[in-house]
Amino acid sequence: SLLGHFAGAASGGSLYRKSSFLLDQLGEAVFAPQVVIRDLAHVSRGLASSPFDDEGVATHDRTVVAGGILEGYFLGSYSARKLKMKSTGNAGGNHNLVLDSTGEDFEALLRRVGTGLLVTDLLGHGINMVTGDYSRGAAGFWIENGTITYPVQEITVAGNLKDMFKDIVAIGTDVVARGARQCGSILIGRMTVAGE
Repeated sequence: SLLGHFAGAASGGSLYRKSSFLLDQLGEAVFAPQVVIRDLAHVSRGLASSPFDDEGVATHDRTVVAGGILEGYFLGSYSARKLKMKSTGNAGGNHNLVLDSTGEDFEALLRRVGTGLLVTDLLGHGINMVTGDYSRGAAGFWIENGTITYPVQEITVAGNLKDMFKDIVAIGTDVVARGARQCGSILIGRMTVAGE
């Protein structure tokens, strides 16, 4: 879902309507330095692979975030003209969006957490795409000394997407593909947790 929020905020429609917290952030550090996100249009049998976008513009594989720096938006011809930029071949949205792993497996991520929360389910849509404010219901497991200890539910996790993106500590090798997006578990340094 974090990849989805990024793709929505970096889409041309949100940008030219000035309804994105990533407006005017091209070339800026919007993620932690170890974050790399690629938009792959030509993956064999990829769900969002295509030689051209919905407008017939040729597609190409590209890196949209490198070293935490936002290097590209997702633009079709119309949104590109509104922003005085060029189409990126993304009319219709992103292609196969991949958040690269930083090399740690799931158990290594748990050890790095030490004490914290493993979120396995998110509920609700408390996200403001203009400001980046983020608040959602959650369920998962409490971690003590790098070990899952007991389940938790009916809690809220909150923060701001701008801070969350910059506070990504690691991305696991336990890659899950959901639709056209894939990544491993994401370790975020700090968020607000409330509930019983």
